[in-house]
Amino acid sequence: MLTMGRRRLASSGAAGTADTHEMLAFCSEHGIVADIELIAMAEINDAYLRLEKGDVYYRFVIDMGKGQGLAGSR
Repeated sequence: MLTMGRRRLASSGAAGTADTHEMLAFCSEHGIVADIELIAMAEINDAYLRLEKGDVYYRFVIDMGKGQGLAGSR
């Protein structure tokens, strides 16, 4: 359930499912990957400040598996 834990699923609406699968297959075949910076939930405020300063070069991805203080996380 996406509503549990205040999670949500969002889409840009740029393409349908078939187009997305085709694009992911193409990326997989050609070794194309996204450059990301993995951050812990405790680093969200620092990440936001970096966004404001323009000090971000990669997409931030929050590691939800290491959430501090969340019920059920270990």
